[in-house]
Amino acid sequence: MSEITYYVAMPFTQDSSGALIAGTAEECQSSTTALRRAEMMSRLDGNIGAVAFSRSGDPMIGAFSDARLLRTFGQVPDDLGEM
Repeated sequence: MSEITYYVAMPFTQDSSGALIAGTAEECQSSTTALRRAEMMSRLDGNIGAVAFSRSGDPMIGAFSDARLLRTFGQVPDDLGEM
């Protein structure tokens, strides 16, 4: 069983009441790509911010560690664990 690390970029939007909404997460090839993609997402019209994170684990057994935040861009929740 081998451990794999996934790198992800995910944008955030805001609804009419001001609540933050997590957008569609995109898997990236590397941490550098996830950082670049998250920064770009944070600047897209309608998005208020984005995050880049990684997550490691064994997909064969479905066991993964908690996500590790790489960086935030723009306005994102202080506690991403609540989302």
